[in-house]
Amino acid sequence: MPLGSARVFVCVSAAVVLLGGMRPAGQRTGLPIEEVVARRQALMREVGHGLVVLFGNERQEGAGHFAQDNDFYYLTGRDDANAILVMAPKSGQSFLFLPEQNPREIMIEGANLLKDPHAAEVAGVTAVHPLTYFDEFLARNLVSNGLELHVRLSPHDTVAGARYESALMVARRSRIHYNDQLPIDQYRLVKLRERYPAATLRDVTPLVDAMRVIKTPAEITVMRRNGQISAEGVRQAMLASRPGVFEYEIEAAAMGYVLKRGARGPAYAPIVGSGPNTCVWHYDDNGRQAEAGDLVLMDFGAQLDHLTMDITRTWPVSGKFTQEQRRVYEQVLEVEKACIDAYRPGVTEADVKRAVADALKRKGIDAGGLEGGFGHHVGLATHDVGAIDRLREGMVFAIEPALYFPDKQIGIRVEDTVLITRDGCEVLTRGVPKEIAEIEALLATRR
Repeated sequence: MPLGSARVFVCVSAAVVLLGGMRPAGQRTGLPIEEVVARRQALMREVGHGLVVLFGNERQEGAGHFAQDNDFYYLTGRDDANAILVMAPKSGQSFLFLPEQNPREIMIEGANLLKDPHAAEVAGVTAVHPLTYFDEFLARNLVSNGLELHVRLSPHDTVAGARYESALMVARRSRIHYNDQLPIDQYRLVKLRERYPAATLRDVTPLVDAMRVIKTPAEITVMRRNGQISAEGVRQAMLASRPGVFEYEIEAAAMGYVLKRGARGPAYAPIVGSGPNTCVWHYDDNGRQAEAGDLVLMDFGAQLDHLTMDITRTWPVSGKFTQEQRRVYEQVLEVEKACIDAYRPGVTEADVKRAVADALKRKGIDAGGLEGGFGHHVGLATHDVGAIDRLREGMVFAIEPALYFPDKQIGIRVEDTVLITRDGCEVLTRGVPKEIAEIEALLATRR
């Protein structure tokens, strides 16, 4: 999924060794309760004092599935709407606050844990309380815990968007003064400051981000499987393409495949652009009918057990690249492959750029200014959290070099998600072809 604003952009993704074998098709594994308990304990050791407060997402109207706040899910493994998590580092205890439901809410949505006599055990917390007790709980415990509230002062991230992108969307929305209202995250901070003026609010986001950027063995297992099913979804989409097919039919082939294998949905709005649409970075209308001679650029990934994937492939809908399409494609592909070869623990972005430049020079390739570099983290968000300064084992990145020539209707992007391993990186999305000969051979099998 493209990130940035330049005409030419490259994103690189890191790889981690994934543990465990393949899960049966269609199975969602979820997070082991021991995993989230260990995460909370690790965070509380880092915080050391005060109280940590994180809010879950409110339930919203719409046709999609409920999407939990990423940080809340990371530390609870729960999809409860309108929930609050409180952690007390001093005692090492965690508390979950849930809304009390009336009979109609239970009938429509199902009962939450407040109705479960084993609620605390199920959630892996010290106690589960009704939301109406939340303010009294803070009033009772703030002073004895140092009058500090560790909350998220930074923007939230979403399945499809980074923290800075959330802030960017608020800024764009506020261009119209009728829409200029505080986001829910900031409104909550205002309420906490009003109710507890003696408390100091500190940003817990950097500590959470530092944890999220290195994937655990449980996360790695899910991401490996997601890489496999997302790659096969794109492969099925390639087989579904031909002149005269609508872009949304290509999208449907990939979506049907991953949904049948347990995906909750797409990690972001699928991008299927043909012809001129290959040059629109975040094109997602997917309504054009592909014509003979067109390229198709598909940017796609599934969300599986709250973890995302990011793949882009570009192919000729007629089955064969033209000479000009082939020339541009080869340049982009060589940059991506050189980035993958350069990725290993300890490497900086400058190291990758030098390695890519050397690789292209050895092969006598002029990539038109396209160079290597770091891309974006992948995890709970497609543009996941974490600083990008030096690669470490356990990081996950997306590599996405691209070249766009709108006047020629040639937009080519090749993207893989990789995990940084002990001595290099592993491509999680290798199951879909990207070499020209392999692409053309696959398309030749279409019926």
